[in-house]
Amino acid sequence: MLSNAPFRAPDRPPQKLRPLKAFTHFRKLVADKEDTAQVFYMADCLPSRRYVNLAERFCASALGQSLMTSEPYLPDILDDHETLLAMPEGSVAHAYVAFMRREGLSAAGLVEASAFPGIERHPDQLQWFTDRLRDLHDLAHILTGYGRDALGEQCVLGFTSAQYHDLTEWFIAWIGALEFQASIKSDAPVFRAVGEARRHGAASAKIYEQDVRALLAEPLEAARARMGIGRPTQYENAHRRLRAKGLDPYALLAAA
Repeated sequence: MLSNAPFRAPDRPPQKLRPLKAFTHFRKLVADKEDTAQVFYMADCLPSRRYVNLAERFCASALGQSLMTSEPYLPDILDDHETLLAMPEGSVAHAYVAFMRREGLSAAGLVEASAFPGIERHPDQLQWFTDRLRDLHDLAHILTGYGRDALGEQCVLGFTSAQYHDLTEWFIAWIGALEFQASIKSDAPVFRAVGEARRHGAASAKIYEQDVRALLAEPLEAARARMGIGRPTQYENAHRRLRAKGLDPYALLAAA
């Protein structure tokens, strides 16, 4: 059982901080936003002690132990669209299925993207925690209200990086915002949008702490209110300003 596994496997090698290598992978991600494997390569280059400490505390907590023991494999839950659509109209589940179908995404696809050569897996609780964050990425889009446009991706990563101190997501959020701002001719508040996302992430309930099956059945707006997730006003303002300049936010350079 995972709850009996070590937090960190004895054969898990220490990671080294390699920011220049991470930037190389970032440039590849900018060139092709669907090349999701680059995110996981970046994560290997940007270890964070704060992230590991947070993961260890969560895995040792009663909640973490309970989820490890009782929660089914998340991609199976998230890709079972028929079961999700049997939940009430207006639920998190309905919004999630609509988003995934519109974008042509699946939870299994994200798992596949994380399993590229050079990305090692380990039979420990740290791997379980890392996998949990991966599996909840698209659900974070639904809860926060950030779309899959370039700025929306940077904002959702700003939000989640504030929740679990992940250097990779912090890097993509801010460097991606810089790349985005440099590529457009607009007064859209790109950096304010990412900053607001980080504040919201820090202030709200942690997505990774949620009982995912119960969360999916909740009305979307009720779930946002319960978790204290603020409205993304700067992101919405950025979209308005981009459109006022004749720019489609969903057709611009994407960084994630």
